[in-house]
Amino acid sequence: MKLDFKSVSATGVDAAALAADLKKTIRGEVRFDTGSRALYSYDGSNYRQVPIGVVVPHDVEDAIAAVQICHDHAAPLLNRGGGTSLAGQCCNVAVVIDFSKRLNNIIAMDAEKKFALVEPGVVCDDLRHAAERHHLTWAPDPSTHQYCTMGGMIGNNSCGVHSIMGGKAEENVIELEILTYDGERMWIGQTRDDELDKIIASGGRRGQIYADLRDLRDRYADLIRDRFPHIPRRVSGYNLNRLLPEQNFDVAKALVGTESTCVTILQAKVRLVESPPVRSLLVLGYPSVYEAADHVPEVMKHGPIGLEGLDDRLIGDMKKKHVHPQDIELVPPGKGWLLVEFGGDSKEESDGKARALIDSLKGKNAPTTKLFDRKEEEKKLWEVRESGLGATARVPGAPDTWEGWEDSAVPPEKMGDYLRDLRKLFDKHDYDGSFYGHFGQGCLHTRINFDLKTSGGIKNFRSFIEEAADLVVSYGGSLSGEHGDGQSRAELLPRMFGKEIVQAFGEFKGIWDPDGKMNPHKVVDPYRLDENLRLGSAYHPWDPKTNFAYTEDDGSFNRAVLRCVGVGQCRKHDTGTMCPSYMATREEKHSTRGRARVLFEMMEGEVVTDGWRSNEVKEALDLCLACKGCKAECPMGVDMATYKAEFLSHHYKWRMRPRPAYAMGLMQYWARVGGRMPKLANLVSHSSVLSPALKRMGGVAAEREIPAFAEQTFKEWFRNHPRRRGPRGRVILWPDTWNNYFHPQVAQAAVEVLEAADYEVVTIPDASLCCGRPLYDYGMLSLARRSLRQVLRALQNEIHDGVPLVGLEPSCVSVFKDEMLAMFPRDEDAKRLSKQTFVLSEFLENSGYIPPTLTRSAVVQGHCHHKAVLKMDAEQAVMSKVGLNYQLLDDGCCGMAGSFGFEQEKFDVSVAIGERGLLPAVRQAGSDVLIVADGFSCREQISQTTDRRALHLAQVLQMALHEGPNGPSEPIPERNYI
Repeated sequence: MKLDFKSVSATGVDAAALAADLKKTIRGEVRFDTGSRALYSYDGSNYRQVPIGVVVPHDVEDAIAAVQICHDHAAPLLNRGGGTSLAGQCCNVAVVIDFSKRLNNIIAMDAEKKFALVEPGVVCDDLRHAAERHHLTWAPDPSTHQYCTMGGMIGNNSCGVHSIMGGKAEENVIELEILTYDGERMWIGQTRDDELDKIIASGGRRGQIYADLRDLRDRYADLIRDRFPHIPRRVSGYNLNRLLPEQNFDVAKALVGTESTCVTILQAKVRLVESPPVRSLLVLGYPSVYEAADHVPEVMKHGPIGLEGLDDRLIGDMKKKHVHPQDIELVPPGKGWLLVEFGGDSKEESDGKARALIDSLKGKNAPTTKLFDRKEEEKKLWEVRESGLGATARVPGAPDTWEGWEDSAVPPEKMGDYLRDLRKLFDKHDYDGSFYGHFGQGCLHTRINFDLKTSGGIKNFRSFIEEAADLVVSYGGSLSGEHGDGQSRAELLPRMFGKEIVQAFGEFKGIWDPDGKMNPHKVVDPYRLDENLRLGSAYHPWDPKTNFAYTEDDGSFNRAVLRCVGVGQCRKHDTGTMCPSYMATREEKHSTRGRARVLFEMMEGEVVTDGWRSNEVKEALDLCLACKGCKAECPMGVDMATYKAEFLSHHYKWRMRPRPAYAMGLMQYWARVGGRMPKLANLVSHSSVLSPALKRMGGVAAEREIPAFAEQTFKEWFRNHPRRRGPRGRVILWPDTWNNYFHPQVAQAAVEVLEAADYEVVTIPDASLCCGRPLYDYGMLSLARRSLRQVLRALQNEIHDGVPLVGLEPSCVSVFKDEMLAMFPRDEDAKRLSKQTFVLSEFLENSGYIPPTLTRSAVVQGHCHHKAVLKMDAEQAVMSKVGLNYQLLDDGCCGMAGSFGFEQEKFDVSVAIGERGLLPAVRQAGSDVLIVADGFSCREQISQTTDRRALHLAQVLQMALHEGPNGPSEPIPERNYI
């Protein structure tokens, strides 16, 4: 096995022999290939280091064996959870052990004794949701709570909004089962003096560790008491204070926050605290963020369970990026705000605490106030706060911002003055950045517009960080109040603790890791804060010519790829659409972040060296469903569907594509052939003899049924449909491939609905036009461009006349709203058509149409492109007006995703995605409950994996016309709604 990256050989490790031994020994996955190493080359920080290889253990015993083999080969080791670290502690030239895929079980939970036993890969929210069943919670909840893991939280000593209620991870760890690099496995926790004596007397490696720890404590006890700041958010350094007698020689808590530099965590026994069943959110508005921070001590007297601050810069950035545009209007007037949460056993109790605070602030430079009563609004406000990183990372018209000084902490009562002095330091270095964070505990978050690409910029960056470190120390604060030291702050620890304590940190690490192989040069003996930068003064990536314009990224594909900041929201698995393949596989390479990293390495050309021909990139993108969930849900708007289409167009240039590309990517052409002789086409595609061969030829899964052609296309039907002159004007009904050739009843229903709304419906009966949606899935962008040109030419008169176009297939409408503008950013007709194109619900809602009512229940699956590009607001508004009692599913993609679910190699993943939420919900729905799905692929997934058939919204509205109080009483013939 060839490993060509220089830093691997610098470790002296025979990577090929190490990988071979791992593969022979463990049951899990051993990945030393170029693509896997690229996936783990950086975390959420400014740093980049390509690992030796990656191990995904199958179970705890696998992890133990992997550590042993790494020890035998003297290979550096790095344990990893969610990989969202912002200080560089989660990337290194080491063997990365990823615990998140399989070691993610809650082993036990004792509600009476208020503790849980967890594996390191358990996601924070999984534990919190399980604990909430007993009215308990795990208090630390950083903004990454949907996807960060317990091992990572313990490694970083994580905090979050509600650490004000129950403390940092440190305060909530009871015991740990740990493994040293040299193979000692043990449980650790608080240790009474008599127990300590026994352990030391028993000898062995464990006895020696405890003897050395006691000796370290005794030698440094007075310095520890003197040098450690007594503030709520001291996260920097090792927790040597936990070894003091008054702290009960708590070895487990001493290891919290050591960032994988000392031991491997195998299990953790953690404390659970009472979770107030009812909560109230009060928002206070101030003239500035400084005055908001000044009021923190007064607010804290009232016992909030959460106290966050944010400034007008953050709100301004959100407005520019259109992040939560409606939600930010909820805040009261001001330029600085405090979000204050109270808890209680009843709404009266929690609201009472909030009103008591309001009363106490009257006459004291009283802020504007707003007490929220609705959970939905409270949730939206917290989402605004949690969106801080994404909202400030890349703002239109402003320089990119970066971490580096993003989580300093001071005594809460000094927060206002610290912010004023820090702003002066920003001005001195010509920097800017918003201020937000956990003000109740004196912790500040910010991203700063550092120049990390030029020598002068990096020097200024370093100078600022050094001065900022001195500033926070002068306030009795901590370099890190949440994210740890890693590489970005470790070099500065002597400024905070002094040389003697930093020496003690080194001795502490040496006790556990005498070989220095655990995450080396992070925290102890650290790299400089300005080396290993992901960008750096030598940054000069490849920037090729592309098919799409990338107008929001200065026309640069490389800059588009650089959008990913590694925060990891694409690794969530409980709500939303992004990222469906990751939700099914839990593989880093199937996350949006993982794919972006491999693309970054392709542009860098140092690890992934084959450019557009790269098989590593092809493999990472292979299970991307092009759902566009990332475009909407990623805080940075990473658009992996577009990147995939771009890559595939170059990857297969002058080369043969896989069979499905020709069988399904060219469906617009095949459908025209089949539509002319539907009976013959259906006979062949459904013949027990011919169908299997046909599927094999096209790469279609044997388990899939090829959709049947309708006996009459919609356009044929429309030719004989009597024209009705509508007083409200003409509207073009777009005859997409799916609803023209396969489901014409959907388009027929739409005609009836639009005519009932007093519109004259026209279509395109003669020209064979198509938006080309399947072409994008296979990177056939030349054909896609040609298809759109044909549309623009054919509809030129209607475009100029402003005739609206209504589409029924969301994926087709999204082409006109998204890909068309990315292909033709300066074409005025393309811009006009984009503005004139609507989905049915949007058009009806904009027109003010009041539909007849239909008192039915429904389960609704929103098409991914509808949710991501077009938004579901109008769809929901129309369904509400109809009177549907509907449930809009929020469990991701249907799994079919156009042709994706038809492909043989993707069938299992497709069904697994559908089984996450959609398919069980359909099966559980009563026979009288409507199943609604506008997307053709969604309807196909439902019909092919359940005994139900789904309706398009057009058919629901048609049903209301016939069955509702304003419609005729007779039923529509030959319509099966259930």
